[in-house]
Amino acid sequence: MTTLTTYHKTEYRYANPVLLGPHRMMLRPREARELRLVSHEITLTPPAPLTWSHDVAGNAVATARFDQPTDHLLIESRATVVLTAPVWPVFAIAAEAIRFPFLYSADDWTDLGALTTPQYADPEGQFSRWVEGFVFQRPTDTLSLLKDIANGVSSQISYQGREREGTQSPLETLARGWGSCRDFAVLFAEAARILSFGARIVSGYLFDPETRLVGSEGAGSTHAWAEVFIPGAGWVAFDPTNQSVGSKNLIPVAVARGIHQVVPVAGSFVGLGNPLLGMTVDVRHSVIGY
Repeated sequence: MTTLTTYHKTEYRYANPVLLGPHRMMLRPREARELRLVSHEITLTPPAPLTWSHDVAGNAVATARFDQPTDHLLIESRATVVLTAPVWPVFAIAAEAIRFPFLYSADDWTDLGALTTPQYADPEGQFSRWVEGFVFQRPTDTLSLLKDIANGVSSQISYQGREREGTQSPLETLARGWGSCRDFAVLFAEAARILSFGARIVSGYLFDPETRLVGSEGAGSTHAWAEVFIPGAGWVAFDPTNQSVGSKNLIPVAVARGIHQVVPVAGSFVGLGNPLLGMTVDVRHSVIGY
């Protein structure tokens, strides 16, 4: 068990005062079986009222509305969480799902819906053939198959951090041979969906006090991974960037069908010319106790 504080700062600077439109923020850590949220607050400069809601996936969404021009925007999120994920997780997979392929129950299949449907075009079947290369036989062990795909992503694709917005399609990542954690998560989730698994994208933080994990910048950084629904075990986290299974070192904030639905901060502004000077993000974690 680890108790820690998370600090996430996003700062925008403008050349002259601008009018800020509504800003949508997904910054509140997502409570789960292996994460307990002790406290959370968002501080805005300039100040603005916050309204809270939950989206269709159950993520906490804060919306800020500003009424005065400003030449800067500072968004600070502070949280205290307790992590209990084991280093070596054991998953109680239902008997009918231990071997792949298997069928979800009618209710699960209906509820998973679009999460089982590939989201990217594959007109020549190139991506499907790449995925099928991991299925050596049918039936095969379900968890081992998913681990092989996750490991295959990071062993065949080089990691490259990327600050600019946007995510590559799976075919683009395969063709280029490199990608960020966002690209890895999308590639893995799409591969799982090709095999009719229910999969979703997760955004959050990578907690790495020893700074030994791929994608780590200091003790903490923003991160993306994926979860696959396996009957009996539920939603199982796969981090293809680090070839890991389970939630150790991961602090989820939001889950969704697509990576574009879990952007930490999204908003707009109106100003003269192109006034945006720059945007910086800083994430830090501090351990309180074990």
